[in-house]
Amino acid sequence: MAKRDYSLLGEDSRRAVENGLAAAEWYHTEIPRKEMKALMAREDQPAIRDSIILYGSMILFAGLGIWLWPSWWSAPFWLAYGVLYGSAMDSRWHECGHGTPFRTPWMNVVVYQIASFCMVRNPVTWRWSHARHHTDTVIVGRDPEIVAMRPPALFRIFLNFFGIIDAWNGWARMLLNASGRLDPEEATYIPESEQPKVIRVARIWTAIYAATILQALAMQSILPLMVIGLPRLYGAWHHVLTGILQHAGLADNVIDHRMNSRTVYMNPISRFIYWNMNYHVEHHMFPMVPYHRLPELHAKIMHDLPPPNTSIWQAYAEVWPALKRQLRYEDYFLRRDLPATAKPYREDFHKDALGHAVPAE
Repeated sequence: MAKRDYSLLGEDSRRAVENGLAAAEWYHTEIPRKEMKALMAREDQPAIRDSIILYGSMILFAGLGIWLWPSWWSAPFWLAYGVLYGSAMDSRWHECGHGTPFRTPWMNVVVYQIASFCMVRNPVTWRWSHARHHTDTVIVGRDPEIVAMRPPALFRIFLNFFGIIDAWNGWARMLLNASGRLDPEEATYIPESEQPKVIRVARIWTAIYAATILQALAMQSILPLMVIGLPRLYGAWHHVLTGILQHAGLADNVIDHRMNSRTVYMNPISRFIYWNMNYHVEHHMFPMVPYHRLPELHAKIMHDLPPPNTSIWQAYAEVWPALKRQLRYEDYFLRRDLPATAKPYREDFHKDALGHAVPAE
């Protein structure tokens, strides 16, 4: 295959439309309508509980960090605060963007706005970006949220463990939008009627950052930035660690989430930070199922899915060799094996993509 063009304005984008990969009909495991309706039912209590734990912990850790500042005894509390700010907010942004954690709509909106600010993701832009990600998951030239492209930019991924690329790009895009302009790729998926909202949010955020920086200058201390801004850098590692596992090393240009998404069993702390997005095949098949029902959904459909990875580290044991192989042979990917109880992949539609799966060295 020719070198992939991940631009939303490039040749692969046009080719995806021509080949029927854009806005295609995806495979879904069959679930009785009554069971699906029950799984999709929203309720406030689980998300309120988790939000109290999250924001209460953030206030506690930041307060202890401020109290102990500038002693090194404050470092553990800043590290904990940073993970909640720079990683847990990623999953809150994601889930509340779907509108599923809370039954009460305004609660989803409030958490979504806070999380978007922490992650430096314009809440208007990224709502439409993520809608495209679900419509065209890992379709080259269509999906704006592909993390591990081919060949993988491993150094870029490494830098993002410290938020260095994504956060700086977010701040640069914020300033661009605050000036009244949109990036050309943004304009391909944000409706024209929504674009003024992008600019308004960017200007509000710019004012908040300006006030924080002025406060730091007045105090002659980075302490205000330890609370707002810098945690997006020093707390990013967990969301990158878990986020890479969503799709990395798997097939692209297919319309079956069993081939391009990965479910990984994780420890309870990571699941809380990640808000159960480790059940990622399930989430992509049925994105309107609330996060707290994903383990139940997993149990109902696992007969039709590839076996999940048993831990974060076991998942990386297969992902890392695959990424290294893709440096030399970018058409290589890991093909997921289905259990005997599963419906087969559409070999007729996916024969070109599946034909490039080759054994690992």
